[in-house]
Formats: sequence, structure tokens, C-alpha cells
Amino acid sequence: MVRALKHSRWRHGLFALPALSFLAVFFFYPFLEVLRFSTWRWSGLKPPEPVGLKNYAELFSDPLFWQSVKATFLFAAWVLPSFLVLSILIAFLIEGQGYERVVKGALFLPGLVTVGAASTAWYTLLAPEYGALAAFLPIPAWDQEPFWAMAMVVAFTLWRYLGYGVLVVSAHLKSIPAELVEAARVDGASPLEVTRYVVLPLLRPAVLFLLVVGSVLALQSYVAVFLLTRGGPYGATRVLGYFVYELGFENFRLGYAAAVTVVLLGLTLLVALAQGKLLEER
Repeated sequence: MVRALKHSRWRHGLFALPALSFLAVFFFYPFLEVLRFSTWRWSGLKPPEPVGLKNYAELFSDPLFWQSVKATFLFAAWVLPSFLVLSILIAFLIEGQGYERVVKGALFLPGLVTVGAASTAWYTLLAPEYGALAAFLPIPAWDQEPFWAMAMVVAFTLWRYLGYGVLVVSAHLKSIPAELVEAARVDGASPLEVTRYVVLPLLRPAVLFLLVVGSVLALQSYVAVFLLTRGGPYGATRVLGYFVYELGFENFRLGYAAAVTVVLLGLTLLVALAQGKLLEER
């Protein structure tokens, strides 16, 4: 019996080997390399110079790093609540309506457009000086004012990913047994009470899932900033992802950029673990 159990475990381990090999090659090995690079002073053009933990010491005293941390958390504080509230609200409003599929398709469509083409279209339409809509609408100077620059990046991010959130919430809405809702109505609950005490608690797994995924994406955001604002104005939208790019490929400080990457990965892992723990408890 014991030998059969051990044999079964070995077989299960063999089945997991392809996935483990994939993780080793495309995650663990690159992460170890980034750790190694973070202990170098390296421009990519000359041989690296080992400096130990000096990059990390410099990092935590660098005001640009803390400005990027602040911008990253500000971006997340704008995006996450808006993403969750709009996903739930729109899913509720279109549930069971004849136009439900049309709205879902329209919301999901931006996620299928390449981000380069989408950002070019946004810039062409919304550029304050020469955008196509600037002649008809009062477009704020988002390329000069920090508040509006962040608002632009947040709006672009929501436009791209809101359809995904609506689909997740809508799928959970459809999985709620109609008998529960009907029983609450028979007991005299108003529509608002049914939503508050029956539907929303059952949507909690979907909301927590979107919270975890959205937090990780917000912390690692980069593309929208790179294509729309380049971290400006005055560093207001220089999130950590763009800060890494700026250090490594504009300033050629690859070792220092690797140190920022390690900190960013650690921060993302801590947030994901904390929210995963919350998801388990719920």
C-alpha cells in the first residue's frame, strides 16, 4: 500500500514536471538573474562592476524612487475603486436586458485593440493643442498639469480593462440561484435589500478576484504611461514600471534598474499574498 502510494506520488510529480520546467526557465531563472544584476554597477556597454547592496542603499535614499512609489500608489488608488465600482454597476444595469451582449461586446472590444494603436488614437483625439476633439470640447491641458495627466492615464486604463471586469461580475451574477432571490422577495425584501443582503455577498469572490488582479496590474503598470505621458509632467505619472524603463534604457543604469525591479516584484508579491489571504478567509 505504501509503495503504491509513493509510486502514485512520483507519477503525479512527473505530470507536473512540464509546468515546473516552464516556471524554472521563464520565472525563477530570470528572477535570479535580475537579483544578480542588481548587485552590479552596469551600463550594458562596459563590463559590470560588483557593488554589493549599494544600489539598494542608493535606491531608498533616492527622491525620484519615492516619487515613483507615490505615483504608483496614487494611480492604484484611482484605478482600483473606479474599476470595481463601474464593473459591478454596469453588470447590474445590463443584466437580463436585450442589449446586454451588445454592451459587453462594446466594452470588451478596446482590450482586443493593440495598446500602441489605442494610445495613438487617444492622443490624436485628445491632444489639447491639436486633437480632433479639441476644436469641439474643452480638453484640459493634461500634457502640462499633473492632475489631468494622471486622470488621462487612469481613463485610458479603465477604457481598456473595464470590459473584462464587467464580464467577470456578470458571470457571477448569472451563477446566483434564482431561488435565493425569489425566496428573499417572498419574505418581503425590497429590491434594494435583495441586492444588499443576497446578491452582493454572493459576488464577493468575484470582487476579491478582480481586486487581486487589478492590484497586480496597477503596481506593474507601464505601457499607458510610456505611450501617453512619458512619466510627465514633472514626474507626476512616473510609476515604478516606467521608472525602471527610464533608468535602464534611457539612463543606461541597468544594475540600478534591476534593484528597482526587485523591490517592485517584492512589493507586488506582498500585495498579492495579502489579498490572496483575504480571498481565502472570505
